[in-house]
Amino acid sequence: MSTRQHAAAAAFLLVVLFIASTAAAGGGREGKHGQTSGVYMVMVKPPAQGVDCDAYHLHILAAVLGSEERAKKAMVYSYTTVVSGFAAKLTPAQLAALQSELPLL
Repeated sequence: MSTRQHAAAAAFLLVVLFIASTAAAGGGREGKHGQTSGVYMVMVKPPAQGVDCDAYHLHILAAVLGSEERAKKAMVYSYTTVVSGFAAKLTPAQLAALQSELPLL
């Protein structure tokens, strides 16, 4: 593994740890049906070459949340350099729907 790959992996790990610590510190809020939402990191297969990664991630999230507007509100970050994925504010039910309906990594 090259120095650049090590640096990218370390940066990725720091982001994951930050998100996990933020969620553990009470970053969640009550959802519509009394469910607490949290920030989850979702890894997906990379899009085809030439496809806009941000739009691809938004489309995946919108398929579960029911609209692009809801997906935009839930999206926290789109990972496009080292991995393909996104961080989003989801309730446990939304996370379960995402896991069951889409081919995640």
